[in-house]
Amino acid sequence: MDAAFLDTVRSEVKTALTELLDETRYRPGDFVVVGCSTSEVIGEKIGTVGSMEAAEAIYDAANEVVSARGLFLAAQCCEHLNRALVVEQGAAEWHRLDEVNAVPQMHAGGSFATAAYQKMEEPVLVPEIQAIAGIDIGGTLIGMHLKPVAVPVRVSVSRVGEAILLLARSRAPYIGGERAHYNEKLK
Repeated sequence: MDAAFLDTVRSEVKTALTELLDETRYRPGDFVVVGCSTSEVIGEKIGTVGSMEAAEAIYDAANEVVSARGLFLAAQCCEHLNRALVVEQGAAEWHRLDEVNAVPQMHAGGSFATAAYQKMEEPVLVPEIQAIAGIDIGGTLIGMHLKPVAVPVRVSVSRVGEAILLLARSRAPYIGGERAHYNEKLK
């Protein structure tokens, strides 16, 4: 794979995640979920080709941005592993999450989840999380792993490689109707 393309992909991921997290209220230890179709990143149909080189570039960029803010990265697997997530064992313990038994592979979990599993120090799979924010690269449907209420976020980057990019952050639900007053710190 072309080194310049991989550098561009890394830069796009870093920019998108940095801008997303700048718009997100979070606490140290919160999860950020990343779903990624590397097939889409390289211009192919989701779930058809995959690229470990692209997956590793995206993982490295995402992990750098997320860990620098004291957050945990969660790498979403594809539907063949029921969109389970690869996280560090310490993150699973911190959040008291149950583990599931699987090891992602390129065609059962996806390239991105496989790269995350290979690069994390003590990877485990968990069936679900409640992330404070997330990035969906190529239409992987991360919404099930976001805290309610998900708020779409636009950033200066609209694609990673050839893949469409969607981002969201979460906020506390509003309750009480038109008479209620809200805490601005929770928006």
